Amino acid sequence: MAAIRLFAEKGAAQLNVSDLAQEAGVARGTIYNNVENIDQLFQQVASQLSKEMHQRVNDSFAGLEDPAARLATGIRLFIRRAHEEPHWGAFLSRFALSDASLREMVYSQATADVLKGLSTGRYRFPQSHLASAISLIASATLGAMLLVREGIKTWRDAGSETAELVLCALGITVDEARRLASADLPPLPALD
Repeated sequence: MAAIRLFAEKGAAQLNVSDLAQEAGVARGTIYNNVENIDQLFQQVASQLSKEMHQRVNDSFAGLEDPAARLATGIRLFIRRAHEEPHWGAFLSRFALSDASLREMVYSQATADVLKGLSTGRYRFPQSHLASAISLIASATLGAMLLVREGIKTWRDAGSETAELVLCALGITVDEARRLASADLPPLPALD
């Protein structure tokens, strides 16, 4: 948790071993014994966060087959977690689009659900627009997380509004998008 907070506040290039040791309450030697360098630590943190969130979101989808409902739920879970864990949200906001591990976390499940929605006719846009659609989803979600972090919107409002707007952009009717974006949100299961 200390590394996430420090990376979010200072960035990868500005963080040093002394900062990390002080935040973690350990000696610098302990850090040197366990971390080859700050860049390696950043990659470990990003990779671990990506795997963990991907698994937790997948676990929350139990019994949820509709790709539009899955997408709305996923968007809202990311936004809620940014509210509940501000350092996680700040880390993701700062690095999600610039780090491959974090991009994978944001893009992978959304891509699968969008492709399924396209193949079943649930979404109405040309498949040639897929990369732009995924970018729209990721950018809108990260933007909503910022609104929550800055206190401009509650996580509930930002999550529902963002999910609704994204679904409409993909071709879901306004009424259905609103219904899906305001459905009860399942818990984000902890990892075993």
